[in-house]
Amino acid sequence: MDDRKKDVIRDTDAEAIRLAKTLLRSARFGALAVLEVQTGSPLASRVGVATDIDGVPLILVSMLSAHTPAILADPRCSLLLGEPGKGDPLAHPRLTLICRASRLDRGSDAHARAERRYLNRNPKASLYAALGDFSIFRLEPERASLNGGFGKAYLLDRSDLVTGGPVVEELAASEQSAIEHMNADHLDAIAVYAHHYAGASGDGWSIAGLDADGMDLVSKDNVCRVFFPQPLVAAQDLRPILVAMARSGRAAAGQATNET
Repeated sequence: MDDRKKDVIRDTDAEAIRLAKTLLRSARFGALAVLEVQTGSPLASRVGVATDIDGVPLILVSMLSAHTPAILADPRCSLLLGEPGKGDPLAHPRLTLICRASRLDRGSDAHARAERRYLNRNPKASLYAALGDFSIFRLEPERASLNGGFGKAYLLDRSDLVTGGPVVEELAASEQSAIEHMNADHLDAIAVYAHHYAGASGDGWSIAGLDADGMDLVSKDNVCRVFFPQPLVAAQDLRPILVAMARSGRAAAGQATNET
């Protein structure tokens, strides 16, 4: 073996973690791999995806689907995220999470929060979310692999993707009211977040989720992820950061207009 050959796995840095979190937070769907109950063979299927406020992936699945009894029998599973664009699909970033599925009990606070966040992200799912054979699972990440493109492979652990601390519960208590307020009264600011901070185009952007690291914006089937300049330490930090980001984004847009 050539001793000069570089390890194909790069050191995980802040840029890799941000890309992984972007893929996770902006995913609309993913490929879920489970172990088939009858045979133990791998079984992969497409599922709708959202994230809980701490970054853990959420799925809403029916007992009629083959993957649901599979993860109830054996919670080990894997989730592949990342949407290919033009050209070679293998040249686009993707994230593979090794997880253990945890079913949320209806009527629990955890279920109510997860359902709210899932439906904010996937509003059409409200047509069937309340049906008795549908369940919400948290796919608790144990580790992950990130392929950021040719020659950009990284290994991540749970702490790289999942946010902890008191701010998570604090923000969860006020998240929905903040989302509704912003979407009702500050669509102009949300457009600034999408255009300036995410480089997104088009209009009709609204907030689908807020968390300690940033926010998820949606416009029809389009999704973009915007990170805060620094993670929130407390829920009370949310409003000042949103105001400052809108102000800075507008100032930058005005400067660009003047320069042209």
